[in-house]
Amino acid sequence: MVEHTSSYSKNKENKMKKNNLLKKFLYSQKTAPYVFVLPFLLSFCIFWIYPFSSTIVMSFQDIQPMGTKWIGLGNYRKLLADKVFLQAVGNSVMYMLLTLVLLIPFPLLFASLLDSRLVKAKGVWKALLYIPSLTSVVISGTLFRMMFSERDGSQFNLILNFFGHGKIQWLKMYPTAYFALLLIACWRWTGVNMLYFLSGLKSIDTGLYESAEIDGATGWQKFMYVTIPMLRPTLIYVLTISIYAGLAMFLESFMLWGNSSPYNIGTTIVGYLYRRGIEKNQMGYASAVGLVLLIIALVINMIQLVLSGTFKKEES
Repeated sequence: MVEHTSSYSKNKENKMKKNNLLKKFLYSQKTAPYVFVLPFLLSFCIFWIYPFSSTIVMSFQDIQPMGTKWIGLGNYRKLLADKVFLQAVGNSVMYMLLTLVLLIPFPLLFASLLDSRLVKAKGVWKALLYIPSLTSVVISGTLFRMMFSERDGSQFNLILNFFGHGKIQWLKMYPTAYFALLLIACWRWTGVNMLYFLSGLKSIDTGLYESAEIDGATGWQKFMYVTIPMLRPTLIYVLTISIYAGLAMFLESFMLWGNSSPYNIGTTIVGYLYRRGIEKNQMGYASAVGLVLLIIALVINMIQLVLSGTFKKEES
């Protein structure tokens, strides 16, 4: 009985020591930051590092249902001779450039107007411009596909009929097809970029505008020499995410054409990846396509970051 009691007390004492050590470890100022960062590190390794490394390995393989074969650079050599892939790259780059032309100047203009005293009911305008971004891409893509249908009753053909013009096959020609894609992009993302710019404008010291006004600066001069330089971090951020979003566009095109557009006018890099990897079960080839997309996005963003002076050392 005495031995049983002593062993019980020893076990209890050992548990208390372990609990105290655990508390010291968790509440230590040295280990606490690592404990808080651990969930992010685990999720980063599981959902990014592992898939990324697997994609690199798969891009050098020919993956079939019956087995996997190492083919080295075979997928990449095949990509260079793939006309559909090259067309998809051209389509994605063209879409990216056109969205940059539209989704940076106009949201900046709208943000400047909302930040000025010229516009009333600012909250209403913010809500109206931001609400489209909350709409599902599936819903908005379906609506736009119906609006740009080649039937006589589609909205845009009705507008053409009103002006005495015949119906157009909007989604089967390059100019009108890109007009539909760009209209979806502008409708959905103008409000988002506008809010980015608006938050940047709110952080600018109003004293700078007052000083410029005292020196006789016009509204345009204040915009060019005060607003634009002070908005530089926001502009670089919006430009960076817009480049990647333009190159990685897929759902909008998929909802308009279903990944089988005539003459591949709506095929993008991600759409071609989906076609090869999911529809044709060529995961090795699709992995190579995905890595090429990543390299293109990184190269373009690195170039624009260097040109914008992001990596320059600030003068002391």
